[in-house]
Amino acid sequence: MAIKKIGVLGAGTMGNGIAQVAAQAGYDVVMRDIEDRFVEGGIKNIDKFLSKSVEKGKMKAEDKSAIMGRIKGTTKMEDMKDVDFVVEVVLEVMDIKKKVFAELDEITRKDVILASNTSSMSLTEIATATKRPDKVVGMHFFNPVPLMKLVEVIRGMKTNDETVATTIDLTRKLGKEPVEVRVDIPGFLVNRLMVPHLLEAIKLYEQGVASIEDIDKAAKLGLNYPMGPFELMDLTGLDINVHVAQYFYDNLPKESKWDPPFTLRNLVKAGILGRKSGKGWYDYSK
Repeated sequence: MAIKKIGVLGAGTMGNGIAQVAAQAGYDVVMRDIEDRFVEGGIKNIDKFLSKSVEKGKMKAEDKSAIMGRIKGTTKMEDMKDVDFVVEVVLEVMDIKKKVFAELDEITRKDVILASNTSSMSLTEIATATKRPDKVVGMHFFNPVPLMKLVEVIRGMKTNDETVATTIDLTRKLGKEPVEVRVDIPGFLVNRLMVPHLLEAIKLYEQGVASIEDIDKAAKLGLNYPMGPFELMDLTGLDINVHVAQYFYDNLPKESKWDPPFTLRNLVKAGILGRKSGKGWYDYSK
């Protein structure tokens, strides 16, 4: 099936990033969110990113205009009815994802693949909300989407080979590099490797072993990471880190290493979520 129009469900940081790379690759995009302010915010973020590319001479102004012209923002779920492929980018809450997939199953054509950008949750369970579990797949992008090359393509228990092949092909057409995750396990590949070191960094801080700044410096200079664990948590969102760690704790064999530390939980309870709230482990309001 030829994919010409892509639906993106969610206009936040990840959603508008996916919409942008799809439009840059020549696809028409429908980006939907629940309120106009979220949609408008997503459009503004895309415009801001592309404007910087024009300023730096990486893109012509007319190319930017063409890309923006391929993106339609909406709050109407029914606008997904004529898309050829969907990427869901809503909150990491299973009940919300299943509700959204049930709606997409009713609205979209039966041959349309429904992909989730979930970073850790079961595609097999998400697929139970649909009548097409063979066409439900994981398509996990990384933040910031326009710059990060990797996409995890994850099989659910009933995802068929054609769905995986189509998703991998689309990933490459978007200018990204796919890795296939063959078993539907919590966290897939990257988060299973990453989350333990993020949580361990918090525990080292809580135990007074080192400061946040020195732990980040150690990871960057000693492990050659592009950013430290606290910087990374601030970028992705502390609330996302709590959700993912809690999901691991609830769905993997019970181990204390997956339990979100109290400091992380308390920051989220206080609304201190990282860059998006202006403050996280570091202060971005200055």
